[in-house]
Amino acid sequence: MTIRKEILDELLKDYDGTDPQTILGEGGLLKQLTKAVIERALEAEMETHLGYKKHEAAGKGTGNSRNGKSQKTLQAECGPVELHIPRDRNAEFEPVVVRKGHTRWINGWSDTPGGTR
Repeated sequence: MTIRKEILDELLKDYDGTDPQTILGEGGLLKQLTKAVIERALEAEMETHLGYKKHEAAGKGTGNSRNGKSQKTLQAECGPVELHIPRDRNAEFEPVVVRKGHTRWINGWSDTPGGTR
């Protein structure tokens, strides 16, 4: 996948080149982008799992629905990232992008359950 230049320009519109912490620091763009992309991917996984988008009428009476979110800290290459992981009422949702039990992403998962990647 290639990120379009226009998207990068929009993300960097306020960066003037004087303080790299704006991009790489604790609350910088890289960490915010990591959090946003992972959380959006988790929402997409939940939509696939349930078979409908959030607030769609198609979800009424299905027997399973969204049930809030849980917090998880992911140790990423950009530092710790606080994530909100969606939950379903029947506790059947198994996220793929950040699997249950995984907390560290540095050059690939380094703490996968069972010791495998």
